[in-house]
Amino acid sequence: MSDVAKPALGGIRASDNLGRGMLLSTISIITFGAQDAVSKTLVQDYSSFQIVMIRYWAFGAFSLFLALRQAPLRQALKSHAPVLQTWRGLLLMLDIWLFAAAIKTVPLAELQAITLIYPLLVTLLAIPFLGEKVGMFRLGAVVVGFLGALVIVRPGGLPLDSGVFYALGSATAYAVYITLTRKVSQQDSTATSMVYVGLVGLVLSTGVGIFYWQPMDLRAVALVSVLMVTMCIGHGLMIKALSLAPASLLQPFNYLALPWGIVLSFLVFHHLIDPISLVGAAVIAGAGLVVMARERRKAAITAGAAEALGPRE
Repeated sequence: MSDVAKPALGGIRASDNLGRGMLLSTISIITFGAQDAVSKTLVQDYSSFQIVMIRYWAFGAFSLFLALRQAPLRQALKSHAPVLQTWRGLLLMLDIWLFAAAIKTVPLAELQAITLIYPLLVTLLAIPFLGEKVGMFRLGAVVVGFLGALVIVRPGGLPLDSGVFYALGSATAYAVYITLTRKVSQQDSTATSMVYVGLVGLVLSTGVGIFYWQPMDLRAVALVSVLMVTMCIGHGLMIKALSLAPASLLQPFNYLALPWGIVLSFLVFHHLIDPISLVGAAVIAGAGLVVMARERRKAAITAGAAEALGPRE
């Protein structure tokens, strides 16, 4: 039985799980943002296939370590949905490859704006694939956030090139990955999900990346080490968050990646987007924060009402 399928124990309420899921999702977004900044630095001098391959060496080891702490490896590899788990691994690998290709030419802040179409895609995919009910308020907040992103990539803003299309492909692949992650979390443990993503990505990335290998200096080795750590932490937190809260609830929080990307872009690369784009970023961040406050309050009210009714006779 997966974490999401277990009943609340030890006085833990549903609202507590939602709050933890939202917190873990936010920390994951901050971690991924730092990872993106390091990746952009590395792909200027080294093949993106090589960088991704090295990251997956660490992530594969991390996923095996996680599984062995919870159960024997043979048990962790037993999935109720092995085909979906394999597809998750392939989609995440595709997402990372496309993102690495895009980040080489597209500024970090603008890239975050483009890829933020994926929360809208996930929210829509959660309806037919996960059977989740998405209210008009949440849908409205996602749409408002998407409009804010469009302000940033308005005509005359970011030039259209291959990097933009790589970014769109990355967002699409990641949206499907997130949706499938939520689906398999209803049947498989977190350890199983981590093992499949780690092993599939390890085999695929190594099979391609080994042909692009070139020697690395000490600075590059240090930066790659940071990438390996942040990849493990970020995906581990996201998988856990999705086992605690619905995908459609967590998606608005991903809009926080845009203002965080703007900050990192300025601090690391000295790139500052224009004032109109900052307005779009404020709209996106505001939409996510409003949904966070509303959903937290709604969960607390629901839990309080359930406690007031007491147990059924």
